[in-house]
Amino acid sequence: MMHPTPHARQPLLLLPGLLCDRALWAHQIENLSDIADTLVPDLTGHERIGDLADSVLVNAPDRFALAGLSMGGYVAFEIMRRAPQRVTHLCLIDTSARPDTNEQRQRREAMLKLARIGKFRGMSPRLLSTQVHPDHVAVPEIGGVVLAMTERVGRDAFCRQQAAILSRPDSRPDLGVIKVSTLVIVGADDAQTPPDRSREIAALIPDAQLHILSRCGHLAPLEQPARVTALMREWLRPD
Repeated sequence: MMHPTPHARQPLLLLPGLLCDRALWAHQIENLSDIADTLVPDLTGHERIGDLADSVLVNAPDRFALAGLSMGGYVAFEIMRRAPQRVTHLCLIDTSARPDTNEQRQRREAMLKLARIGKFRGMSPRLLSTQVHPDHVAVPEIGGVVLAMTERVGRDAFCRQQAAILSRPDSRPDLGVIKVSTLVIVGADDAQTPPDRSREIAALIPDAQLHILSRCGHLAPLEQPARVTALMREWLRPD
């Protein structure tokens, strides 16, 4: 008697944000393991978004689903410019297709200058409150995880990542040619890349699906893990 062949798990690349590592994606890694072989590329080694994209591509499977949060989204946009034929699905979380405003650039350059002269303290509790929903700052499984990630990633990687972010291009002109199934997720309370940035992305990518999550700041996979995982499961479902 023949049994139906189960669907093979598909490669899924999860691109972290600034000062984040695989802990950002812990829930998705565990709970999508039946349908996806997840990989979390290292985004700490280069000072330009293009070099980060190339480092992901050289180590990636021939074809893969791609998800990126914030800075990981900037790298995802670059991958879509360089190798769109290799991407089967695209998920953009708490990110923006725009370059920094002058105010954002000045703030980022000031943080970079402080870090380079040795005044890097990771993620302080005060800074944490700008990253996650106020309800989540004191939650060990959220706020505590974020603080631990920033310590692991460290000052040197922070400097390289900030330099890469500062050099990123405007990705909006490239969104209209994206043809793959695209999921856009943002926290309703995201102060870093507010929901209007995700609305813009979803409006420019043909047939993109937009979901705005309540009680959620800038780190949706960590703050609303079950909801993000459920949306990603549906997004990865075979047509």
